Amino acid sequence: MHSTADLAPGFVNGRVSHWVRGEGRPVQRPGLPGPIEADVAIVGGGLTGLWTAYYLKQTKPELDIAIIEREFAGFGASGRNGGWMSAKAPGQFRRYARAAGRDAARAMEREMFAAVREGVAVAQREGFGEHVVRDGMIQVATNSAQLARLRAQIAALPEHGWGPDDFEVLSPTELDRRVRVADARGGYWTPHCARINPAEFTFGLAAAVERLGVRIYEGTTATQIEPRLVRTNRGTVRAEHVVQALEGYTCSLAGQARRYLPMNSSMVVTERLSDAQMDEIGWHGAELMGDVAHSFAYIQHTADNRIAIGGRGIPYNFANGFDRQGRTADFAVGQLGARLVELFPSLAGVRLESSWSGVLGVPRDWCAGVGYDRATGLAYAGGYVGHGVTATNVAGRTLRDLILGERSELTRMPWVGRTSRNWEPEPLRWIAARSLYAVYRFADRQEYRSDAPRTHLAARLADLISGR
Repeated sequence: MHSTADLAPGFVNGRVSHWVRGEGRPVQRPGLPGPIEADVAIVGGGLTGLWTAYYLKQTKPELDIAIIEREFAGFGASGRNGGWMSAKAPGQFRRYARAAGRDAARAMEREMFAAVREGVAVAQREGFGEHVVRDGMIQVATNSAQLARLRAQIAALPEHGWGPDDFEVLSPTELDRRVRVADARGGYWTPHCARINPAEFTFGLAAAVERLGVRIYEGTTATQIEPRLVRTNRGTVRAEHVVQALEGYTCSLAGQARRYLPMNSSMVVTERLSDAQMDEIGWHGAELMGDVAHSFAYIQHTADNRIAIGGRGIPYNFANGFDRQGRTADFAVGQLGARLVELFPSLAGVRLESSWSGVLGVPRDWCAGVGYDRATGLAYAGGYVGHGVTATNVAGRTLRDLILGERSELTRMPWVGRTSRNWEPEPLRWIAARSLYAVYRFADRQEYRSDAPRTHLAARLADLISGR
């Protein structure tokens, strides 16, 4: 449990992400030239904003659309995530069902399945799908408590609308045929997930949006959003419709510091592994993989034979603070390197080439929302709680229908119009976030030590307090 990976000579910490460095940091597009007008103004050049622009322009080409981005399109979570285009819903089924009924919550789950296929299709059609591979996703349990939680998840899937073609339960032997994980007790596989390179994907979508005639203004900081108006450091944007799509960066807007918790998630990536090292692991497909720990890990076998693994590390910094360039705390790097070797002991001593962090938006009720107020022209989408790669596609199509006044299956989904109360003021939210994740790490350690077939009491209390 104390083995870890080594740091490679020249180890890079931050500089946005491994994905962005691999693609090459793009030349920044020109900033806003001064006050302008548009039909639609979108604040945020990540996947939410890009998908919204893409579908609006596809449906109504005559719309004049402007995207406002502080850095460059893909700078935030869209270019830093784990590369999971998965059908995991951005929130809790029970809460969506309570708000709009079980049928609506199930319809949302099915729409997430469709969005994975749609995202892959768009990437292939628009010319940035070379490394997009839909091999599905594996969830794995590595102790008795995790196995009990995994079995409970599997038992709930039919209630959530999953059919026999949507998942396959894996015994340890069946799991070994896909990937050899130390002490694996079981798992399940679902086809509804695709592996992407986040920077390649987001940069490709931004280029596709530009080809449609959307204007992307980079190096432009939005400071305040008002009805039909965006205030920036380079002038104002007046528009009939204003879309707020800032996710974890929402706290940068005036009056919205407590709307979402900007939660840190960190990643490390190994050097390229040899064929012999990959043979030891037995992971030759492009499945994404996650575990069922409380401080869970999300893992990718990259197209160039690396392992990228992410987790929460230090989840929240005081007063919404975070390193914009993605520098990761040494503690988090060591934690992720140790988890890599716990899952794949044959990689003990493998070198980590780089690390990076990003922030995701977490609403107080842990459920994403999409909405539009026709009276003010203000629209929003976000709070994806770490499951935004696919949810942004659904959100973009939903915002298109809401803005254009189209009633559809998308506009009837349970996250439409959903908002949650603000997070507590400081220092309460900092104390709570840091304490809760310390409790989750403690519970993980205790579950491994005891191997008891039940979630540790500390984690159950933390879930109750946090609302997870």
